[in-house]
Amino acid sequence: MSRPLIITDCDEVLLHMVVPFREWLDETHRVHFNFRGHDFTEALRHKDSGELIGREQVWALLIAFFDTEMARQKPIDGAMGTLGRLSERADIVVLTNIGERHHQARIEQLAAHGLHAPVHWNQGAKGRPLARIVAERQPSVALFIDDLAEHHGSVSRHAPGVWRLHMVGEPELSVQVPPAPAAHARIDTWAAAEQWISDRLAQGPAPAPPMMEG
Repeated sequence: MSRPLIITDCDEVLLHMVVPFREWLDETHRVHFNFRGHDFTEALRHKDSGELIGREQVWALLIAFFDTEMARQKPIDGAMGTLGRLSERADIVVLTNIGERHHQARIEQLAAHGLHAPVHWNQGAKGRPLARIVAERQPSVALFIDDLAEHHGSVSRHAPGVWRLHMVGEPELSVQVPPAPAAHARIDTWAAAEQWISDRLAQGPAPAPPMMEG
């Protein structure tokens, strides 16, 4: 059994993503990105015509953004300093839903901001890949941080002993996003989250969920 382990997402937890993506779309493609109350793939429209941009083109724009614009992404306030302090007592791993194509760029991007940590790329639900990381490292306690509720649900099914912190670090998004039902806590700033994380690392593995009747 090894040191405690923090497994964290990147976009909107460590680095801003939707705001720089929106700015780039406006500047470069004359596309308006309205993420208030919209599904991500239904939020982009051509500014000139108002025509909705199709799902395939949305993903093509996302890939293009990560191809050339990752330097626009700046750290969420307090993220790097807090993780630096927490790294004195826990290992840090990044589990990010970014394709293999951008994996090395993400490693270099985070290192440029002072975070030198293993980075695992992923596509889809995070429960199974997180469970593999935990099984490989055998930490004394593990804690997961992500901005998307579906990943907390996935982790709760595949690694129920892992603490789950729902964090939406982008203020423009956090006011719209309800707390993830499967998370143990919802805290949107690193300043407020640091003590909660420290307490969970000291507490030990998350308690097993109650047994269902029937």
